[in-house]
Amino acid sequence: MTPSPATPVIDTHVILRDGDKVLLSQRGGPYGYGRWHAPSGKLDAGEPLTNGAARELSEETGVEVDPEHLRLVHVVHHKQDAQTERIGLFFLATTWKGEPVNREPEKCLDLRWWSVHELPEDIIAYPEAGLLGYLKGGEQLTEHGWS
Repeated sequence: MTPSPATPVIDTHVILRDGDKVLLSQRGGPYGYGRWHAPSGKLDAGEPLTNGAARELSEETGVEVDPEHLRLVHVVHHKQDAQTERIGLFFLATTWKGEPVNREPEKCLDLRWWSVHELPEDIIAYPEAGLLGYLKGGEQLTEHGWS
């Protein structure tokens, strides 16, 4: 039997950093309700990665970033369940315009700046792996949920 090619969901995550603070949003939808993560979303078919990341950031927070000002800082290959795997690309916005506002109140309970030294304990595990991977430096790939 020949194995079939992987068909992961591709997620883009944007890390907005202001000094020692990072912007996190609190989930309001059924997945991870009440827990924190970086602004993120699924890549649309035919969309370049950095364009998708910039689009998701704008849709969720109103913050505008030129895709050229997004730097790839970490990748997470996440096994969600027996049928679903995801590849999360974590980008650091090096320059942006605007102040974050909650543009999706039906999906987001709160937007808040957190110190990188005092992150909330209830970050969703998959995006937490990417955020901590970036903050710790070193390896740029985390395989999450595979064992």
